[in-house]
This record gives sequence, C-alpha cells and structure tokens, in this order.
Amino acid sequence: MKITDVKVHVIGTAWRNISIVQVFTDEGLEGVGEVRMLNHTDALQGYLAEALPNHVLGHDPMDIESLVQNMFRNDFARAGEIAMSAIATLEMACWDITGKALGQPVYKLLGGAVRDRIKAYANGWYTVERTPEEFHAAAKGVIAKGYRALKFDPFGAGFYELDLAEKARAIELVEAVRDAVGPDVEILIEMHGRFNPVTAVEMARELERFKPSWVEEPVPPENIAALKKAAEKINIPVATGERMHTRYEFRELLESQAADYLQPDITHFGGILETKKLAAWAENYYVLMAPHNVGGAVSTAAALHFAASTPNFKIQEHFNDFADEWVKSVAPGNPEVVDGYFALPQGPGLGVTLDLEVAKAHPRQQVFFNLFAENWHRRQALRPSEGDK
Repeated sequence: MKITDVKVHVIGTAWRNISIVQVFTDEGLEGVGEVRMLNHTDALQGYLAEALPNHVLGHDPMDIESLVQNMFRNDFARAGEIAMSAIATLEMACWDITGKALGQPVYKLLGGAVRDRIKAYANGWYTVERTPEEFHAAAKGVIAKGYRALKFDPFGAGFYELDLAEKARAIELVEAVRDAVGPDVEILIEMHGRFNPVTAVEMARELERFKPSWVEEPVPPENIAALKKAAEKINIPVATGERMHTRYEFRELLESQAADYLQPDITHFGGILETKKLAAWAENYYVLMAPHNVGGAVSTAAALHFAASTPNFKIQEHFNDFADEWVKSVAPGNPEVVDGYFALPQGPGLGVTLDLEVAKAHPRQQVFFNLFAENWHRRQALRPSEGDK
C-alpha cells in the first residue's frame, strides 16, 4: 500500500483555525489527522507542500516509524512546532489507515486497553465576564453537562506580575468556582506561563485552600531552572509541557523532577507514537500524562486512543462541549462524556469519519488569538491587526 495524495482542509471559528489532513492510498483507504495551529496555519501548509514529495508520497502508510524518522531527521533542521505538527497530522492519519486495514481500533495496535474508561476535564467553558457570579454560573453548567473536572485561567491578561486588585480578583474567581462545583469535583488552575517564579509561588499559595489538582505552566516554558525554582516552593502538583515539541526537550524537565504531570499536545509532538515514547520515559520518574488538546474531533480521537493504552495517563482535556460544539460534527464518531468519563473509542482506526460538507460550511477565519489580550477568555473574534493591543 502506498500514499498517493494528501489534502488539507481548514475549518474556522471565531478564535481558532483547525487544519484537517486527509491521506489517500492506492488501495482506497483514507486516513485523517488534525492540528490547531495557533496563528501558524500558513506555516503548516508551507511545510507540508515541501515535505510531501520528499518524504510522504509513495510511502507505505503502515511504516509509521519510518515516515516519522525520515521527516524528523532527513531535513537536518532542528524540528520545532511547525515540523512536529505536520508530522503529527500525517502520523495520526497513518494510524487511522493502519487500523482500518487491520479492522482494529488504534489503541489495540498500541498494546491494547489498560482502562475501560477515560477521565475528562472541561476547558473553554468560561467565556463570560470575569466576575465571581458569572464564573459560578458557568461552572455549574459544566457539572450539569456531566463533567467531574474543569480547568480555567482566572488571571486575565496578566504577565510576570499582577497588581493587588488583580490578585484579589483571581482568588475570588477560583473561590466562586470551588463553591459552585463542591468539594468532590477536580479544579485545575491554568497559569499559561504568565508569571515569574515569585508571583507563581505567591498565587499558588493563595489558591492552596481551594485544593486544585494542579497549577499549569506556572512560568514561561523556556527556562526549566525557573520552573524548578517555582515548583520547589509550590505545594500543589505542577503540570506543564504543551509548548514542548520533541522528547529531547523533556530531558532536563524530567531529570530535574520539576513537574508532576506532562502535557504534550499529540498534534504538536509528532503524533501518537512519539507521545507514547515520552510516556514510557516519564513513567520511570513516576510522572503522569495529561495531554493538551485544543483541537477538534480528530485530535480528541487520537488523545483517546493514547489514553486507552497508556498506563501512566491521568486525565484528558476537552474543549468541544463548550467552545464551538459544532466542531464535533466535522468528524463524528467519538464517545461523549458521561459522568466525567469518555468510553473507549470504537470502530477501526481512529473511529471518526470526516464530513467534508460540514467542514466546507465553516471555512477558515482571519483571526489572531492572543492569551495576553484583555478578555482573551471570551474566545471572540480578534483580527490580526488587533493582536498587540
């Protein structure tokens, strides 16, 4: 079997564009991969245009390791977000094809299931005014939807430091959410790499009484020593890793034991198998995996197959019950969240089927998403010219 063609479809919402990659073979089997590129959609397409004739077309889609290694090493450049995202879309599609060819779900090809359900947490649910009353009501809606865990960033557009009023406001928002969901629901605090170590430590200590399950990216991701400095004084588990794109970038993080949970994004990390390799390495340090997932249904499918087959998995992020719920209909087939958990994915391959008519009904949007803009959490349209305001 050989890869004969690759097509890219971009679907758009008010705050994100999602690139869906279709891989075709000479035996009539098709596979699908996906990535949400944050403001880099054209860069992804440019990379694929050059990579396809050199690495992909004519390749056996079942030789997944060979395909990934060729794309990773043979260009000689140091692989980063663009290359690893492109590789991931093709890798996922090849797993989809392989599963279909063998009549098995992907997780069966990765060693089989190690659990019978997959814990989920909600994100994208707090697109409301930053008031305790609004966050309280929105959090109630998450519980009503069937979730038993939810994540949010209460820190507005903060960067490095917060003034006293913003510190108080963030604490009030977390207090409101904890009150809304009660003591038995997990709350996860997103810091988005906003803070210097001293501010991250201060805010984490203020939030300890609300018993969050983790603080995520307390400092920017480039400096592992700064993360270790913060983590040693934070009494809440630390999660990080969504902006790290190769296994090699995690070496110092694991060796310094500066994080309790790793959050690689499968769609930015070279795909499912690369993430499985990181998980095996992390298990030596008793570190758990909680993959970042801000994409659509195909990204979620890949994450569910990873979760089903990975012993040191903790919990799976999911946006699409709250942010652009129609995105699920672009590639239906995933289980829904029930009582806080996904069931195991069903069907051969990834278990989802691309609906091109739905995809075409939601074309690419000219948007720029900036986590340091005022009211970014509303996830409303922000045009490129507004990105630095």
